[in-house]
Amino acid sequence: MTPPHATLTELEWELIPSSGHSAHMHMALDEVLLDRVIARVRKPAVRFWSWVEPALVIGSHQSVMNEIELVSARRLGFTVTRRMSGGGTMICEPGRTITYSMYLPDSAVKELSFRQSYAALDAWAMRSFVALGVPASYREINDIISPSGKIAGAAQARRKGSVLHHTTIAHQMDVEIVDQLIRLGRDRLSERGVRSAVKTVSPLAWFTSLSCAETRTWSGHSRTSSALPTAA
Repeated sequence: MTPPHATLTELEWELIPSSGHSAHMHMALDEVLLDRVIARVRKPAVRFWSWVEPALVIGSHQSVMNEIELVSARRLGFTVTRRMSGGGTMICEPGRTITYSMYLPDSAVKELSFRQSYAALDAWAMRSFVALGVPASYREINDIISPSGKIAGAAQARRKGSVLHHTTIAHQMDVEIVDQLIRLGRDRLSERGVRSAVKTVSPLAWFTSLSCAETRTWSGHSRTSSALPTAA
């Protein structure tokens, strides 16, 4: 078991294999697994998700009315769900999106600012992309990018001395679908809620011939065989 107050480089990580669940179940698993880390009945863990349905995942402080084109979402078969972390709306699709969550005590990132913790916790993923030949770099506060746009975005929730950090990676995406599903730059329909930022998407498949499943496996292998996450 990881000792109390271990730093990021001292954590002992458990890799939870990818498993397919509904969008709502993935959100519930994040809460359950974080609670188990809080209770210290589970050591710090990395969980890879497998999407079995298209989903629009909104941040904890967002308004569905402001963010989602609900008519288009229903027509295209997207489930709308809310995660426990902040940030903007993510488009997730089976065989096209890679998502992972990390559950850890906040003492591991106590020497880092909130902004720095994002880059530190995603450093291993960015290194795995670079090893694949992807021209990846980090853009504060929470994006992995290429020269062409955003590859991945991260979000966090902090609760009772523990951190949930999760990152969603666009392996493939029809970039034209973004405007059909998310109300980027459009007038508010509600005064409440944080708005998603307008950012150009740059799917990982533009830079690698590996499939979504192969890339997820590569990233998982890189996570277990590389150094523990540290700032690049």
